[in-house]
Amino acid sequence: MTLPYQEPLVPREPGERVIPEPARRGEPGGEPCGICGGDVTKALWHDDTWTLHAPVSCSIPGTVWLASIEHVDSFQDLPAAAAASFGPVVARVERAILSLGGFARVHLYRWGDGGAHFHVWFLPRPEGMLEASGMMLPIWEDVLPNVADEELAAAAQQVADAM
Repeated sequence: MTLPYQEPLVPREPGERVIPEPARRGEPGGEPCGICGGDVTKALWHDDTWTLHAPVSCSIPGTVWLASIEHVDSFQDLPAAAAASFGPVVARVERAILSLGGFARVHLYRWGDGGAHFHVWFLPRPEGMLEASGMMLPIWEDVLPNVADEELAAAAQQVADAM
């Protein structure tokens, strides 16, 4: 694992804590939920519980994100049926991404700081790109040049088709 930056990196002190935290999209007092409002890429695949989407402004084709249809915030808020279906759907998405070829692993990330609608990201690590193993992958994804959104959408559509 290697950071995509030259040395020396210098640690810095964290900023002052902001309490209470500002409202996120989809929370009372925040901006409207983009997922519920349809202000995101259209779903390329869906079932009764989940929708699968292509990213925009990303450097790794094959990256997709999965959102709950119901507006819930976290794992603990998922209805029992959604929670039970999560594992099998994640496995299907992973298999579909790996079927594209050229990827060694698929990493699953859930940050949730930008919006209050449950969603997770699938970020495939390109085969042989060992410096991007583990927690380094999203950092590398951020510094690599973005590919065209059309290429991202085409790869995501292949993933959806393999579902």
